[in-house]
Amino acid sequence: MKRRDITLHARHRDKLQALLAHPRGHEGAAYMLLGKSEIAQDPWDLEPRTRYTSYEVIAIPQEDRVDASDKHVTWNTNSFAQLCRRAKEEGLVPAIVHSHPGGFDGFSDQDDRNERDLFTMARNRNGEGTRLVSVVQVGDGLYRARVWEDDMIPLPCHRVTVIGTRLEIQSTDVPTPSEALARQALAFGPEVNGLLKQLSVAVVGCGGTGSPVVHLLARLGVGRIVVIDDDVVEHSNLNRLYGATRKDAENAVPKVDVMVREVTMMGLDVEIRSMNGWVDAPHIRDALKSCDVIFGCTDDHAGRLYLNRVAHFYLIPVIDVGLVLMPRDDGVPGLLEMAARVSVLFPTSACHGCRGTVDRVRAREEDLQRSDPAEYERQKTEAYVRGGGNPAPAVVTFTSEAATMAVNELLAGLVDFRGGGGWTWQRYRKLDKGFERSQAAQPRSDCPVCGSEEYWGLGDIDPFLDRIG
Repeated sequence: MKRRDITLHARHRDKLQALLAHPRGHEGAAYMLLGKSEIAQDPWDLEPRTRYTSYEVIAIPQEDRVDASDKHVTWNTNSFAQLCRRAKEEGLVPAIVHSHPGGFDGFSDQDDRNERDLFTMARNRNGEGTRLVSVVQVGDGLYRARVWEDDMIPLPCHRVTVIGTRLEIQSTDVPTPSEALARQALAFGPEVNGLLKQLSVAVVGCGGTGSPVVHLLARLGVGRIVVIDDDVVEHSNLNRLYGATRKDAENAVPKVDVMVREVTMMGLDVEIRSMNGWVDAPHIRDALKSCDVIFGCTDDHAGRLYLNRVAHFYLIPVIDVGLVLMPRDDGVPGLLEMAARVSVLFPTSACHGCRGTVDRVRAREEDLQRSDPAEYERQKTEAYVRGGGNPAPAVVTFTSEAATMAVNELLAGLVDFRGGGGWTWQRYRKLDKGFERSQAAQPRSDCPVCGSEEYWGLGDIDPFLDRIG
């Protein structure tokens, strides 16, 4: 059965709550415009999915409001026609939102009749293929949703997720977690295991930081994991790639296959799938779009910039892991710098470009090396691009510490165990000095990704992620 889900940015949830509030407890109403993400095949159950993402919340003009009480709210349709016009022009999905302040959990018969009329009006105006999403706020913050694709029966949304500095999941179907995780519930409360079980997580890059991230997620009881990498095990990986053996290196086993094998052997009821390829390959898109959270454990700049855009278009938090082990330049063994960084990428936080954590020139060179190796070599010879250089140092305890920092950031977003309001947008830990600090960065107004709201929650467009070439 095709699933339908909605993701609300926390700032949109907050605006909805303000618009729907009434001092005498009357029902309220508002509009939204949503981005749409069509997933042809979910990587776990191989079924199609549709995900809607909040793009804009719009107040119903005061002159359109007709009547309201604690049992109903009505308004005329002049502003709804304008909403439908914008939706068609901008490739978005119109949505209506109303409240049940008394706590009635669901849609009433009157809701059915009113929404059917509004859907018919939207379809007559915008044509075949029109959809109308309906959301009800139950009490102060519980959300139910459904989608009208014809005028017969609305289709339920299985889950509403709210994401800001926290990740809040509201689902009609909470799975039963493994009894093996009982002691984890003692630390964080009984809800945490159910939340983790509902998560779908991608790990991009299965090397020194990615492989321990995969193992930690599985041990935590994350329900569904997809691992993405195009590389194979080599002998030089064996000091830090969790689960890899000398035999894997001799047979050049794909790193993703090692991850699947090791997690499956744990027997913790984790569904894990592997995808071999670069993260920006077209066949990887559905897997990324199916996820609630993405861990970026790649050491290339191009991959980081790509995931940076995914986070903003699809409202999927990306937890990016960086490790700096800089050797001395005087010929003496040792390191000048030992540091780990974890960044959470999501709309309203600064992107990689604004934080200075990605080199855009290097990213372009990496793209050229993959797309046109001959041209890359020619430009390298003429000093237009940089060569590969010497291999970077790698210490398993440091890569594992960086991975632990990243997975703990996910936990902070679910249960706020630090008491700071959720995850921190960026943490930087000096591995040799033993201290850590949070780093603040503001989006630049001229940044094409995070400086404006044009892309935030936009979903599917052509070209994908608005990338040319």
